[in-house]
Amino acid sequence: MAITLSVLGSGSRGNATFIKTEQIRLLIDAGMSRKEISKRLESIGEDPDGIDAVLITHEHGDHAGGLKMLLKDLPIEAFLTSGTIASLQAEQFELSGSRITPVKPGVPITAGDVEIFPFSVPHDAAEPVAYSITCGGVKITQLTDIGYIPDDVAGRIRGSHVLILESNHDLEMLRVGPYPWNLKQRLMGRYGHLSNTAVSRFIREQYDGMAEHVLLAHLSAKNNHPEIAKQEAARALRDRGFSSARLAVTSQDGPTIPVRL
Repeated sequence: MAITLSVLGSGSRGNATFIKTEQIRLLIDAGMSRKEISKRLESIGEDPDGIDAVLITHEHGDHAGGLKMLLKDLPIEAFLTSGTIASLQAEQFELSGSRITPVKPGVPITAGDVEIFPFSVPHDAAEPVAYSITCGGVKITQLTDIGYIPDDVAGRIRGSHVLILESNHDLEMLRVGPYPWNLKQRLMGRYGHLSNTAVSRFIREQYDGMAEHVLLAHLSAKNNHPEIAKQEAARALRDRGFSSARLAVTSQDGPTIPVRL
């Protein structure tokens, strides 16, 4: 069993994660242009048109903005919750042999040789979900755009061999930063985005230490810094006695080095 994973980009200007197994090539989110997704796939040695399926977490533009053009150009199956379909009016996106498939939080589905498990998360969107993907006993979970980690979500993460986890902002940088107060409140709220501090708390209190790779994602360009996010998470891992050797930070500007599992 060979699995390849690369976060093609993560942040407020666009999100997409590429996962390839022996039978399927899929994206979690399509928040970049069709051209940009193709360019980034090519940069990691993958077919720029090599996408079979897309899993959309929610309707915000940095996660779903490239979906319509992707489905127009390629015969792809797209998986979305009913709330996300309604928000995007995604029924109109079924072009060129592409297909929209509704998913229900808590109900697993199969595509190729992977089991896809969507689960509800607290975020200010119509019906947002995160996804765990399991193939050949390997579990990959991506958890971004979430205001906090309730116990049921922490349970869904357990047993992940790869964990892509939001570490959006440094609380002090956000407090003194240029954003208007209402936006700061939204980001720090229970339906906003995870802070570095929240990630550290999760690692210390709820994380099972199973992941071979932890990738910090969706970092704010104005309210965070990769080294700050990484240092806070690494300190929490060390405090738990876990290795921080395979802790990495994703980028808005380019793909991560592919992980081979």
